[in-house]
Amino acid sequence: MSASSSTDAAPAEAQDPLSAAAQQIARFDGTVDRWWEVLRGRKLMDRVMYGASDIGEFSQLWHVLGAIRALAPRRQASDALRFSALMALESLVVNQGVKRLFARRRPGTAAENPTRHRLRQPITSSFPSGHASAAFCAAAVLSRGSRLGPVYRLAAVIVAASRIHVRLHHASDVIAGAAVGEAIGRLASRLMQR
Repeated sequence: MSASSSTDAAPAEAQDPLSAAAQQIARFDGTVDRWWEVLRGRKLMDRVMYGASDIGEFSQLWHVLGAIRALAPRRQASDALRFSALMALESLVVNQGVKRLFARRRPGTAAENPTRHRLRQPITSSFPSGHASAAFCAAAVLSRGSRLGPVYRLAAVIVAASRIHVRLHHASDVIAGAAVGEAIGRLASRLMQR
């Protein structure tokens, strides 16, 4: 058997690493979605997750928390304005920048929602999750020097996970969004300290 014929017989995954990686990611997303199905349809869980997804829209939760944080002693109103500007910049980078590099379909649509909760149908790519990115960016900045750091982090996790629950993002979208948001938040925190 010649070298060329043994190469021809190699599996397609070995010849195309990107395709193999995409298949692994799809398997991971499918596994997480099947696991998550146990949590869907439970009244309290649905209420928390749909509510978290809703208040994560347009970073509403984070803008409010940034404004409340600015009321603390040794803080100024300009802190809230800077924080909101950062969240707007994060949204621009992720939603009009990173997402445009990908054309990933969402696992479901807002119209397929089996509950009474209302969802907004996003028009951008599923990858990465903008909710997760905003949540982790905000948590990274708000947690800096705050005793409420664990609360901000928990809120970020709930908002990010809600997107899997409501079927508007794959688990890998959420993980990637969280990583992007964390990176932006940490960079912003360093720059703000200067």
